[in-house]
Amino acid sequence: QVQLVESGGGLVQPGGSLRLSCAASGSIFSINTMGWYRQAPGKQRDVVATITTGGSTANYADSVKGRFAISRDNAKNTLYLQMNSLRPEDTAVYYCNTRPLRLPWGQGTQVTVSS
Repeated sequence: QVQLVESGGGLVQPGGSLRLSCAASGSIFSINTMGWYRQAPGKQRDVVATITTGGSTANYADSVKGRFAISRDNAKNTLYLQMNSLRPEDTAVYYCNTRPLRLPWGQGTQVTVSS
């Protein structure tokens, strides 16, 4: 069964940057649109960014457009999210998965933006 392992989260000050990674086991990674999702306390899990199979097209939620960049390395079965100009409202647990959802959720990685 394919497993997703997110990493790279942490505590950062407003305006700072983080780079998240998602390692996927199995070959399903390279044949699916992938996405980053996030869930803040007390809120539903929402999609933040998606990227097509070959990496040619990326889409972003309005709240992160211009600040976040999604990328993928199919040879390494790894998805990335570069997050710049972080804001307190970006605080959440971040997850990766296919788009639409096809895999069990991983454990996620906590991102906390606070001074």
